[in-house]
Amino acid sequence: MQIVSVDKLTDCRHLNLYSVAYQDRTDKPRSWVMASRTDPPRCVSGDLDAPDAVVIAAFHPKHGKLVVIKEFRVPLGGYQYGFPAGLIDAGETLQTACSRELYEETGLTVARFIKISPPLYSSSGMTDEAVSMVYVQCTGEISNAGNSSSEDIHPFLVSPEEALALCRRPDHTVDVKTWLVLSGFGQTGRLF
Repeated sequence: MQIVSVDKLTDCRHLNLYSVAYQDRTDKPRSWVMASRTDPPRCVSGDLDAPDAVVIAAFHPKHGKLVVIKEFRVPLGGYQYGFPAGLIDAGETLQTACSRELYEETGLTVARFIKISPPLYSSSGMTDEAVSMVYVQCTGEISNAGNSSSEDIHPFLVSPEEALALCRRPDHTVDVKTWLVLSGFGQTGRLF
């Protein structure tokens, strides 16, 4: 398998489409269309060590609960349950992005960083987007006052029992990373 060429198909701010020509394992020419937040995409740069975004699994010790958000997601045309998350801005550290996004989306403040994953790829059939899962303890009171006009985010707290109930609701759309953490939290009462 070998990448032969990459052509940029769009020119947008946060995400672009690329047409990738490659040879399969029998040297047959193939093509693939993918989305990337980096230019050039990772299949060209080889930079697999830097996440594009953070996903924040925040535990609120005062309440003994996890922070979850219900957010309108344009590609779904409706609401999805997930964790606070966002892109890492240019020149911003992962920790700074995490603190900023948690506050903007939930009104909560990071009290302590517990664990940070390496860059993870959750949908590599469509995109090279990399996220780091960031586990934190947080303080403060829930608020969505920091949402921008393009965001419709409703933060709330869940106990282990509520986490399991959310995972079992077939009528709820849940982010895969969130479902995995909530399922474990619901079964063990622990963040990981």
